[in-house]
Formats: sequence, structure tokens, C-alpha cells
Amino acid sequence: MKLIIAIVQDKDSNRLSSQFIEANVRATKLSTTGGFLRSGNTTFMIGIDEDRVDEVLAMIKSTSHARDQFMTPPVNLDVTMDGASAYPVEVQVGGATVFVLPIEQFHQF
Repeated sequence: MKLIIAIVQDKDSNRLSSQFIEANVRATKLSTTGGFLRSGNTTFMIGIDEDRVDEVLAMIKSTSHARDQFMTPPVNLDVTMDGASAYPVEVQVGGATVFVLPIEQFHQF
């Protein structure tokens, strides 16, 4: 038995959740925030048999896409402002961060 913790961008979470339902993969969905952009993410916690881990990882990989996005860097009041800091910069967001952990026990009541 394995625990998969997958952190994906909110834009990809509904599609991934639908894929889990179609494949009969039970997942707990948590709303999370974090990362460089402090943007909305979704964290899925999945208890799954070891022989289905690759199947779940393939679903996550096919659904969670990296994309480019413009953001305005935060203003740091401790540093002298120069003209370049106020302009939006392009950064890559999305994709997925996935952890696969061994499980000693798994219970559903």
C-alpha cells in the first residue's frame, strides 16, 4: 500500500478529479496555497495498492500541465525602488509535485 500526495494547480484539479472517479481511484481533495506565486493549489491524498501507483502517476502527469504566466513581483520596501521591479515578469507555473510514501496500515471505516 502507498500514499500518493499530489499537489497540482487549481486549473488542473477538476479534470484530474474526474479522471480519478472514472478509474475508481479514491482521493481526498484539499484546497492549499503556496509556492512562489502564493497561488491556489489542490492537494490530493490517495491511498492506493502498490500495483496501481504507475497508473495514478500517469493520470497526474497527463492532466497537470506547466504553463507560462505573467506576475508582478512583490514590492520590497527595504530596497531602493528601480524602474524594473514594477514590470510583470513571465514565470512557469503548474505541473505537479508528487510524493509517494509507504503505508504501514490503511483503514476505511
